[in-house]
Amino acid sequence: MHNSTDKSVKERFLDLLSEQFNTKEALATEIINLESILELPKGTEHFVSDLHGEFHAFQHVLRNGSGNVRSKINDIFQDTLTRKEINEFSALVYYPEEKLQLIKNSFSSKSELNEWYITTINRLIKLITYASSKYTRTKLRKSLPENYVFIVEELLYKSNKYNNKHSYYETLIKQIIELEQSDDLIIGLSFTVQHLVVNHLHVVGDIYDRGPEPDKIMETLIDYPSVDIQWGNHDVLWIGAYAGSKVCLANLLRICARYDNLDIIEDAYGINLRPLLTLADKYYDGSNPAFRPKNAEGLSELELEQITKLHQAIAIIQFKLEAPIIKRRPAFEMEERLVLEKIDYDKNEATLYGKTYPLEHTCFQTVDPNDPNKLTDEEADVIDKLLLSVQQSEKLKRHMTFLMQKGKLYLPYNGNLLIHGCIPIDEQGEMESMVIDGVKCYGRDLLDHFEEYVRIAFDHKDIQDDLATDLVWYLWTGKYSSLFGKRAMTTFERYFIKDKTAHKETKNPYYYLREDVDMCKKMLKDFGLDPEQGHIINGHTPVKEIDGEDPIKADGKMIVIDGGFSKAYQSTTGIAGYTLLYNSFGMQLVAHQHFNSKKHVLLNGADELSIRRVVDKELQRKKIRDTNTGHEIQAQIDILKELMHDRFVN
Repeated sequence: MHNSTDKSVKERFLDLLSEQFNTKEALATEIINLESILELPKGTEHFVSDLHGEFHAFQHVLRNGSGNVRSKINDIFQDTLTRKEINEFSALVYYPEEKLQLIKNSFSSKSELNEWYITTINRLIKLITYASSKYTRTKLRKSLPENYVFIVEELLYKSNKYNNKHSYYETLIKQIIELEQSDDLIIGLSFTVQHLVVNHLHVVGDIYDRGPEPDKIMETLIDYPSVDIQWGNHDVLWIGAYAGSKVCLANLLRICARYDNLDIIEDAYGINLRPLLTLADKYYDGSNPAFRPKNAEGLSELELEQITKLHQAIAIIQFKLEAPIIKRRPAFEMEERLVLEKIDYDKNEATLYGKTYPLEHTCFQTVDPNDPNKLTDEEADVIDKLLLSVQQSEKLKRHMTFLMQKGKLYLPYNGNLLIHGCIPIDEQGEMESMVIDGVKCYGRDLLDHFEEYVRIAFDHKDIQDDLATDLVWYLWTGKYSSLFGKRAMTTFERYFIKDKTAHKETKNPYYYLREDVDMCKKMLKDFGLDPEQGHIINGHTPVKEIDGEDPIKADGKMIVIDGGFSKAYQSTTGIAGYTLLYNSFGMQLVAHQHFNSKKHVLLNGADELSIRRVVDKELQRKKIRDTNTGHEIQAQIDILKELMHDRFVN
């Protein structure tokens, strides 16, 4: 006789399942339930990208489901409500707490308000009934406001066919109002609608940098019911800083100084910048125009000078920290980026890529011309203290841990490839290769190696200057990086060289070859996806709609959804971001106008959307059976049927 330790893993798993489903009837019920779910329409996927800290615009897009909430309201009420009433109701569903206060203040009597409560609750129940029509009752129940599940279910499934329960339903709503539960119920029902119109959220990279509130975006995503993230280059920079990369940390701080976002560092994450400010005050000039922050509105002259000094101090530390990595990693092919060694300090000029340029706005006070890459003792002490402060931030730890749990470099999902940046290719469309720890990698394998090393770096935060930590920085700036997608990052040139030809960053050929249908099909196939049915969904490079650029490329095989959430890009894109919706009927691309304010939405009900464009229409309505979730459910069914056969048939 064998004991439990002799059993295979599979047998032990079946034993555990048999404890949960201990009768044939229980097993049969679960199989019937799962088989039925496979026949439901697939849920709506919502794709967003390049949020760059713009919390309020992101929150609005999330709450209105890229217009999906408004669309369903129109479907139900367009024949019974005026446009103004639809605007009012839509704003209530988006921002129920704030809109409720505005509405309540507009009524002169309690009886009028109570009538409004009755009408609004009934409208919300009708909207939820419609929005949940493709879900099981179990899934719907999980979305309902927890404290009111019983009441809402009674109202959702009410039937007065035989005229026996009219006063019952009437009393339910009257008691809600009399006991002053109406506001909480309306708020809960509104959030239920928001969650029902979108089944799953994809964030295709770049939550961080440029905008002021990435931490609030992270808190929202942590609380979101169903989400995945494809890391962007800016996200990996923050991961790298927390994982122990001092050069990633220097880059991160430099960008925050450049866009006047140091409040994120100090106030949101509690990281002490005092040592860096002390160093900056000692050595740098607060009037250097190349280092003045881009967003200077509302800053005092003293604040401007402090940021300008800090900006210079951290930029020089960054250039110094890059050099040792470049020298110990020849496979990175970045020797030309040893910028401090390219300077003739007597002539104040630099020779880069074979061309000599005069330098302006220089700030090399802490650079030793005889050993330009060496940190001073003060600089070394400052960066050590900054890293310690970063790694001790509990809030940052929570956010970076979530990024690692929910994030990947790329994601094949429901037949589509989600990737923030690019798949490095050469001019002929062949996958570019890179040697990592003696292994030649390209295509999907290259991205898998990159991700593996990001996870190693994160899991070993106490180890610095190893290959894993260096590769995280390489993902930010290296020419074969799938996140950077350019041949070199010309940060040094933009600060110190007037000639703008030196600023040019040549893109990987991916960014023009992705216009080609056959190239996109080839890439889909390399990632194990059906090249005829799949799409590549990209972020990273803002689509310049203002210049006529089309976000839908290669006959719909490539969809680029970075349209400029970040205010810094909107003057060149002409819009304020693209989002994508993919439901059982197909894909729609939504372009967003500049988000004015929550107040504007509350007063006018405006969605700030432009025309939706159909990307791809399903010839046959897609079911859960055809999705990643469906494949997981089918695997569960197969196991349960095996359990049925082993335990109850034999």
